[in-house]
Parts: sequence; C-alpha cells; structure tokens
Amino acid sequence: MTNTTRPSDEFPVRLKKARDLRGLSQTELAQRSGLPASSISHFEAGSRKPSFDNLRRLASALAVSTDFLLGRVEEPEATAAADPLYRDFKNLSADDRELTKGFLDMLAKRSGRKKGEDDE
Repeated sequence: MTNTTRPSDEFPVRLKKARDLRGLSQTELAQRSGLPASSISHFEAGSRKPSFDNLRRLASALAVSTDFLLGRVEEPEATAAADPLYRDFKNLSADDRELTKGFLDMLAKRSGRKKGEDDE
C-alpha cells in the first residue's frame, strides 16, 4: 500500500520535531525566523500553512532543509549538505575531517551539559 500522506500534512509534526531538536521555544523560533510567535503556534497546530518564504525562513532558523519540514526526507541529519557548516566539508582531507568530527562531538557534548545532561 502506498503512503497517502501529503508532504504538507507532515509539516506541523516536523516543525515541532525540529524546534524541539534545536531546544527552542515557539517564541525563540519566532525571533530567529522573524515571524510572529502566533504564526509558529498556528503552524504547529496545523491550522495554517506557511508561505514559501516563511517555510524557507523557518528552515533556515532551524538549520534543516525545507524537505525535512515537508516530510520528504526522514532525518534532519540527512540534510547536512544544506547546512552552511557542512558546505566545505567535502573539500577537507581525511585527517581534517576526523579533526572536525571530533570538534563537533565535543561541542555537542558541551551543549548537552548546558542543557542539564550528565556527561556519563
């Protein structure tokens, strides 16, 4: 049986998932995207759909692709190529890639501690 869910039907779920992943409140996402907090609430409730411009603003503020928000790809990490942080990753040597991965892991762990997670 084929999946009959339209990508736009996934949007409210994906928006909240991405916002939670980034540790942002609706108000914080509104500030980062330049949209009213009430719009974020309506989008997550599914009572409104964003314009193309607002979809791009949300994706940019959450560092995910519009494809993730629309349900076209499964994981936000699958959209790493869309993130400016990864733009030049392919040009690095193998040693520099490993160094970069280690640095990103260290930053992720540090961020987790800031949110109250234990190291162990």
